[in-house]
Amino acid sequence: MLTEQDVPELFAYRSAYREPADFDAFWKGTLTEARAEREASLELTAVDTGLETVDVFDAVFPGFGGHPVSGWLRMPRYRTGPLPAIVQFHGYGSGRGAPVDDLLWACAGYAHLLVDARGQGGAWAGGGATPDPVGSGPAHPGFLTRGIEDKDSYVYRRVFTDAVRAVEALRSRRDLVDPARLAVVGPSQGGGIALAVAGLVPDLSAAHVQAPFLCDIRQATRLTDADPYGEIVGYLGARRERVAQTFETLSYFDGLAFARRATAPAWFSAGLRDEVCPPVTTIAAYHAYAGPRQLRLWEFNGHDAGGPEDLAIALGAFRALLKTSSRPPVLPSPAPSASPRKKDR
Repeated sequence: MLTEQDVPELFAYRSAYREPADFDAFWKGTLTEARAEREASLELTAVDTGLETVDVFDAVFPGFGGHPVSGWLRMPRYRTGPLPAIVQFHGYGSGRGAPVDDLLWACAGYAHLLVDARGQGGAWAGGGATPDPVGSGPAHPGFLTRGIEDKDSYVYRRVFTDAVRAVEALRSRRDLVDPARLAVVGPSQGGGIALAVAGLVPDLSAAHVQAPFLCDIRQATRLTDADPYGEIVGYLGARRERVAQTFETLSYFDGLAFARRATAPAWFSAGLRDEVCPPVTTIAAYHAYAGPRQLRLWEFNGHDAGGPEDLAIALGAFRALLKTSSRPPVLPSPAPSASPRKKDR
């Protein structure tokens, strides 16, 4: 694992990001308004997948504005009592996918809620099932500039609120999950969303943040032309007079501000060859993080940030943090045969 001594120039970096004075008031008001719209709830409909050891449910909960947000809840079939829980957020442009996707966390013994990002799910991988009924003004193709004219209309105000409400909705199902043992995870956009939730929900058990998007945003636009950050570059190339206002809006959604408020133990990872989310922006979020944290830098990886090997490390850490058993679930014993076979001679 690379350490500060291996790449001192990256660890020496300190962001120039400045959070707005009313950051806390903005998010407190946003979440209070969302909670007033609808109580936290999670409606579940069983899905017949043909899987033998995992139960899958079509999940719906109220998000920003009370709008319905979809996800999949996956749980180990042979379980006793409420389980520790994982809430996962997906990458940019993707969606919750198919019912049989992403079985890792359920197979590891967790209740696993994979949440749609509203309005997304038509770009790659599995599709999504959650529209965004709120309109916006002129935007660059993609999602990153939708409603960016003002913090109140910006799309990630709704996405981050949905994510907090996902945690609250899953915790409301005490028949299925232990609300005191819940972690958030995600790669790329999902990592940025997980980091935002870690800053807005004070009592999480853990967070796993792979190559997080939306961290040190202005610096990211100076370091890469790749999308999604390239969408901001394209937008401001056409709307040169809106530079100050655009970054003022984005300052309410920067992962560095959420990291300063997060206290759950967190695992960060980044690929040093990442051209989508520059690794220095992950390091900036790591520096800002208020709680216990670790950082893994993958020297020869890009935006995958270590991929499944990084996830395997997180699995091991979560077992201790969420106090899951390392033993497999006990399966029902098979019925005894009516006439046992004689031993072969």
